Amino acid sequence: ITSIQRHPLLFSSAGVFSFSELSFTVEPKDVAVSHGERVILDCQARGESPIGVRWRKNGVQLHESGRSRVLSNGSLCISSSEQSDEGFYQCLAHNRYGAVLSQRSRLTVSMLLFITHPVPAEVTLGSVARFSCAVSGSAVISWELNQRSLPLDSDRITVLPNGVLQIHDVTMRDAGKYRCLATNMASRVRSQEAELTIIPGLCLPLMKPHIIAGPQNISAGLRQSVVLECLAEGNPRPLVSWSRADSKPIDVSGARVLGNGNLIISAVKAHHSGTYLCRATTPGTRNYSIAPGNLTVLVPPTLVEKPESQTRPRAGTARFSCQAEGTPVPRITWFKNGQVIHSNGRTKMYNKYVQKNTSSKPLPNIIICIILTYVLHCVPVN
Repeated sequence: ITSIQRHPLLFSSAGVFSFSELSFTVEPKDVAVSHGERVILDCQARGESPIGVRWRKNGVQLHESGRSRVLSNGSLCISSSEQSDEGFYQCLAHNRYGAVLSQRSRLTVSMLLFITHPVPAEVTLGSVARFSCAVSGSAVISWELNQRSLPLDSDRITVLPNGVLQIHDVTMRDAGKYRCLATNMASRVRSQEAELTIIPGLCLPLMKPHIIAGPQNISAGLRQSVVLECLAEGNPRPLVSWSRADSKPIDVSGARVLGNGNLIISAVKAHHSGTYLCRATTPGTRNYSIAPGNLTVLVPPTLVEKPESQTRPRAGTARFSCQAEGTPVPRITWFKNGQVIHSNGRTKMYNKYVQKNTSSKPLPNIIICIILTYVLHCVPVN
C-alpha cells in the first residue's frame, strides 16, 4: 500500500522564478482479477505539456507487448491477464523539467484452485458439525450434499462468507458427502468430497460449553469485511456473546451476528482494531468458555507533514521534511525526478527520536541537500 505527495517544480526563465505543477490527477490502485480478464491500471497526470507516461513493474521499466499497451490518457491496458502479470505497478509521468512516480499498485491474477478441501467428520446425533474450504482467488462459496445444492432453509445451517459450513443439532438426514463449490466470473470449481457420519444416540449427556472454532487473528484492509467465527457446543446449547479485551464497546454500526454467534463486521475502520473475545456460556450457570482473536486493520499511509517547494541560491542548503502515519508504521523513501535518492556527501537523510517522559516521539523524516531545479517527492510505504 503506498501514498505519495508531489510538489511544484521550480524553474527559472529570463531571471524570473516561476512554478509548474507536475502531479497526478488519477493514480493506479490495487486490482484483483481472474485469469484471462482484461485489466486497466489508471494513470493521468497534469502539468506543462508535453507530458510522457512510462510504466514500471516491480521497479523495472515495462515495455509494451501484444497484450499490454499504454493508452492515450496514460493508463495501462493488459488485454488478457496471465499469472506472470502479477506484481507491483507504477506509472512515471515526465516533462522537460522532471518526473514524478505514482503510488504503487498491486495486480493479483488468480486461478480458482482449492487451498483447503473439506475433511471427513464423525459427530454425535444432536451435536455440531463443521466443514471448511478455501480457494486461491476471489469467489463465492456454496455447498453441495450428495452432489446436490445444500438447502439453506433451516436456521440450523449457516454458510459464512469465508466458506465455512456450520450445522447445529445434526440429524440423521444430515449424513452424506459434502463438497464446496467456488464460483466467480471466470470459472467454477468443486472441492473434494468429505463424508459426514452421524453416530446415533438416545440423548446427549450434560456437557460444559466448548468452543470448537474460535476467532482467528486477522489482518484486513480498510473497508473490507471480516468474519470472526465462534462455533460452540454443549448441553444445554451454550449462548454465545462477544466483547473486546480492552472493555471498549463493540461498534455495532456495520456489525451483525450470523448464525449462532459468528460476528461479521462490514467495512472495517481503524478503530475496529483490537482483541475480540468469544464467550460461550451455559444458560443459567457460570459455566463458560472463552476464545480470543485479534483484528488488525491495515491503514494506508498518509502524509501528516509534507515537503514544501523552496528557492535557494546555488550551493545553498535546502531542508525538506516528510512525516507519515499508518498501520503498520510506514517506511519513507525519497525520490528525485522519479529516481530513488541515496545519502551521499551532499545529501543526508535521518529520522531522530527524542525522549519525553516515558514515551518516544518521532520527529519528521528529514532530508538536507544541495538543490538545483528538479521535482522532489517522498513516498511512504507499509
